[in-house]
Amino acid sequence: MIDEVALLVNPRSGQGGGAATAVRALRFLRAAGVSVRVLVGRDATEAQALAHRAVEAGTGALVACGGDGIVNLALQAVAGTGTPFAVIPSGTGNDHARMLGVPRHDPIAAARVLLDGVARPIDLGRAGDRWFGTVFAGGFDAKVTERTNRLRWPRGKLRYNLALVAELAALRPLHYELELDGERVSTSGVLVAVGNGASYGGGMRVCPGAVPDDGLFDVTVLGAVPLARLVRLLPTIYPGTHVARPEVATYRARRVRLSAPDVVGYADGERFAPLPLVCECVPRAATALVPS
Repeated sequence: MIDEVALLVNPRSGQGGGAATAVRALRFLRAAGVSVRVLVGRDATEAQALAHRAVEAGTGALVACGGDGIVNLALQAVAGTGTPFAVIPSGTGNDHARMLGVPRHDPIAAARVLLDGVARPIDLGRAGDRWFGTVFAGGFDAKVTERTNRLRWPRGKLRYNLALVAELAALRPLHYELELDGERVSTSGVLVAVGNGASYGGGMRVCPGAVPDDGLFDVTVLGAVPLARLVRLLPTIYPGTHVARPEVATYRARRVRLSAPDVVGYADGERFAPLPLVCECVPRAATALVPS
């Protein structure tokens, strides 16, 4: 059992439900005898600084309460250190929690992992100077996220669906240059996903075979397909059956260089950098607290 933690909270996650989730988890942990220091930044930069200071001060665990974005901030602080992290999900996607087997709809059950869970070393992806835990998106999927983040209305998944429709209307195949552990692949396609974990976007299993402790990425490439076929194919990404389709190619690699014109890469739902970019899988870069 860990007796002292830092709770990094995004109160605006889950359409404003993050604060209530954090309060429930906080009360449970304190009642169980855990000393909890609450960290709430005014913005992502301040939250990042608070997380780094907590790890440097020797907290027993850094606990991210919110969506995948706040977990990504926590990863920047714990990567390469001996400090474990935990997740109390309250976002709309919660793909880190899904990857780690953490209960996604019960903050008390998620917080209980700090009392009776186990420590699991996991790999992380590194793109440029930033870490990611789930999937790096570098195509149509990234463009949808980019448009979603620009929209101020509506909220929640409806905003994502609106961005999806808009990007479908503007869809054009891209020319990709990939280097997979030194092997070059030149192709035309609409989507390239580099997965440390299996899912993004709230359970879309874009890299269904990916596991975060095998030292390798799973890479999914969706080729140039007509719009009508893409619309039929997109729902198959949720169960992960798209990888059996002839339009989809899959690879495994430790180092992936990804290049395509006019694409900004996203990982863990967060904006990273314009392509080209190199993603490296770093084995056992972090320690996650997961259900036993």
